[in-house]
Amino acid sequence: MSASNQVGFEPEEIRTDEPTRSARLKWVIIIDERLPAGRAANAAVCVAAATPPAVTGLLGPEAKDASGGVHPGLPWAGCAVLGASVAQLSAIRAKAADSLGVFIADMPTAAQTTRIYDEYLRKVSETDADHLEYHAISLVGPRTRIDKLVHRLPLLR
Repeated sequence: MSASNQVGFEPEEIRTDEPTRSARLKWVIIIDERLPAGRAANAAVCVAAATPPAVTGLLGPEAKDASGGVHPGLPWAGCAVLGASVAQLSAIRAKAADSLGVFIADMPTAAQTTRIYDEYLRKVSETDADHLEYHAISLVGPRTRIDKLVHRLPLLR
């Protein structure tokens, strides 16, 4: 996503006192439903880690417990984790890439078949975009646009 197509919340939009459904932007992570639990969790964590640095205002303030312990801020607007087939992931990612105001973080399958990051970069660089398959994608964008992209996908089981 280019710098001219930044996605995020303005400070006045961050309303931690309201239900998550009232947020203008929606965050979803979509995982290959065929992945075993450990690999699915890995894929979700990887695309989730890439998302908050690129989407302003996504994380809420830190929480302090009654003993004074500090807990890092979490996504105040929520995040749904959905399941989809590999074909659906690719189709949704392609549509999201054509949608103005949608941030995408993805995990091509090469990310879980390599142990060296440079090897991952090489594998991706040698694959045409139309032939990349994904284990996970993270999308943040206007609620109605995201809802249309993920139309009726189930929560990941």
